[in-house]
Amino acid sequence: MNLSNTGSSFPTAVYRDNLTTAIIKNGITVVLCISINYVNSTLVYTFSKHQVFNVNPRYILYIHLVINDIILLSLFTLLQVLIYIVYTLNVSLCIVLLMISTIVSLNNPLTLAFMAVECYIAICYPLRHTQICTVRKTYVVIGLIWALSILSILPDLFVALATESLEFFHSRVFCLRDIVFRDPKLTVKRDVTHAVFLVIVWLTLVYTYFRILFAAKAAATDTKKARNTVLLHGFQLLLCMLTYVFHVIIQGLTYLLPKEGLTIRFAVSIFIQVLPRLISPVVYGLRDKTFRNYLKRYLPCSTSANIHPQTTLKRA
Repeated sequence: MNLSNTGSSFPTAVYRDNLTTAIIKNGITVVLCISINYVNSTLVYTFSKHQVFNVNPRYILYIHLVINDIILLSLFTLLQVLIYIVYTLNVSLCIVLLMISTIVSLNNPLTLAFMAVECYIAICYPLRHTQICTVRKTYVVIGLIWALSILSILPDLFVALATESLEFFHSRVFCLRDIVFRDPKLTVKRDVTHAVFLVIVWLTLVYTYFRILFAAKAAATDTKKARNTVLLHGFQLLLCMLTYVFHVIIQGLTYLLPKEGLTIRFAVSIFIQVLPRLISPVVYGLRDKTFRNYLKRYLPCSTSANIHPQTTLKRA
């Protein structure tokens, strides 16, 4: 089926998959979403059930990252399924979904930056760590993260409300950010905002990494683990950056393979939007010994599900 995409700056032909292909693609996405969100939800449940995590700033920041992943993956899957079923969405609904997606997407790199700072303070200033990194301050930091992300997307909404007619918000469009927020200046603003966020986060990661690298030799073991943790933050940030070049990748691949546009969009979406959500539970939830021992109680595949974590630790 060939439909015209009239919301963009130039008309392009948009093709829809046949029924069988649409079912297969949505089935893959939904299965991945349910699987990843199940593991992430188990992490959140484990965090909420044990006081040892609720009083530790490191775990609070980590679980905030996991919650953002759950929201982002759920919205991505919901949008894809809705687009395949009804193709176009009401503009007002689309704006709400896009704004939430943008906010949680920007939350991730900022959370990674603060996690690196917490790790740096724990290694380089161990005696002051409990005074600087308190639970109250951690929640203040999380509030600041949300405030910065919300402020970055609010201008798009205000410009749309000021420049678009009332009929536009009651119309139906293919739900993409460039189609809903059509002012060209908003695209420039978005790129500048992303660049500023990423430069700040990268500078934070590089600074904390080298400070940890040159930490006292007396804490060599802890320093090595902390250094590896910051490196993992950097790797996850690289995956976050792929979101910002999502459309560039699709346009480049579509130019090379014009007949495979739908397949390219699906494959790139899975690689950039879905698979990176596996990083948090695998790297942080399973890598951390304390979290892993408590997590075993709630995973059905665990052979130690009925063993209390403290007993497990004593036996080890």
